[in-house]
Amino acid sequence: MFYNLLITLITLAFLYSVVGLVVLLFKKIFGRKKGKWFSLKKVGTTFVAMIALVFVAPKTETAAQKTADQREEARSSSLAMASEQAAKKSAELASSRKQANSQAIASSKAAAKQSAAELAAKQASEAKVESANNQEILAELVKETNNHSAGPTKDYYWENGAAKITGFDGLKSGEEKFTADSQGRSGVAKAILTYSEYESSKGSRQGDPLEPPAWPYTNPKVAITYSLTGRTYHGYLYNRSHSIGDSLLGADSYDSKYNFTTGTRPQNVGANQNGGMRYAEETAEDYWDGHPNTKNTIAYETTPLYNNSETIPRGSIVDIKSSDDVINKEIVVVNSVEGISIDYNNGSNKTIAAISSKPSSSVAPVIKSSSSSSTTVNSAPAVSSSTAPTTTLATSPTVSGGWTVAPAGQVYVSNSNKYYARVTNPGNYRLMSQSEADNQGFTRASRGNQYARPY
Repeated sequence: MFYNLLITLITLAFLYSVVGLVVLLFKKIFGRKKGKWFSLKKVGTTFVAMIALVFVAPKTETAAQKTADQREEARSSSLAMASEQAAKKSAELASSRKQANSQAIASSKAAAKQSAAELAAKQASEAKVESANNQEILAELVKETNNHSAGPTKDYYWENGAAKITGFDGLKSGEEKFTADSQGRSGVAKAILTYSEYESSKGSRQGDPLEPPAWPYTNPKVAITYSLTGRTYHGYLYNRSHSIGDSLLGADSYDSKYNFTTGTRPQNVGANQNGGMRYAEETAEDYWDGHPNTKNTIAYETTPLYNNSETIPRGSIVDIKSSDDVINKEIVVVNSVEGISIDYNNGSNKTIAAISSKPSSSVAPVIKSSSSSSTTVNSAPAVSSSTAPTTTLATSPTVSGGWTVAPAGQVYVSNSNKYYARVTNPGNYRLMSQSEADNQGFTRASRGNQYARPY
């Protein structure tokens, strides 16, 4: 811009000079004195002015233009050089960034690879420990089941220290995973349980039990006398037993047959309706009852244990761990029957101890209904007891929709000293007046399940 301004000024000066010379020329010509038409001096002056106009002025303008062009060229060259240098720096910077990104990606891949290797090593280590633990427990279960035992608690379960939770890394809150083992048998069942699932499962069964792999061809009715309670159960030997129960997982517990195993009746509910697998379920239920609407979760894992190639498990390991560590236990459930020998290859069985076909006291009615419990097979069985009811009743229970309903003012009391208004197996409970139950310190159950309901 400066050079263009300079050229403009020079041009204006030149034009001003030309105009001045022309004016001067006319003054010389027309300013002559009378009688002097021609003056050599004036002609010479005019001639010099014209020569300057024709030759000197263009050269001056050309020189100025040339100088301006040189300066513009120098400026353009300087700008081009600066642009080239900037482009070079930009390319160097891009190359540096690309190299840094490549190094970061390589570092990230290496870290991910290392992390994956560490995770694999951790999982392998956990699997090794778990396998050793499982083998140790399986050996104990084989001994218990071969002896037709109810286990050390006589309620078809025992606790085995802290939970040994593995393989939950890819599982999110509210998700479950059911698997089969290499022989197509029901394998490990995992879930991260939430309070909302527990809440939504209240009130009724959420589905129909599925037939597990290798379900026996026959399911005989048997009599099982429990050493823990002295009572005798009359009903079907096998249940379609949940690995993760309806009361915890709701409708999702019926998504796969691999969430079911062939379990004996006491394996499913124990000797007193609160043992076996039911004890593990109630452990989680009690946590939810004590933490209503909590955002905490429970990692729940059930592992059926098979002896060699047998198709029916000798028992199961249930690992339960809440996210706040309030629950952290491993429960071993025994899949056997007192007084009955089971072939775990095909489910065939035989009685090894004489069981009286007639109870020593009144027998509760056999309930036939299509809405049986979530793990039982057919109608609810009757159970006899050697202990007579505490209170003589003027009226009898009624049967409604598969439930035995206590008469007005009376309740069914369980061995855990909780009472209910309706049950599926009345022989497992004591029927007495509610006032007597309250006087003895018994309490109404806070919630129901598929076997008993407080209202």
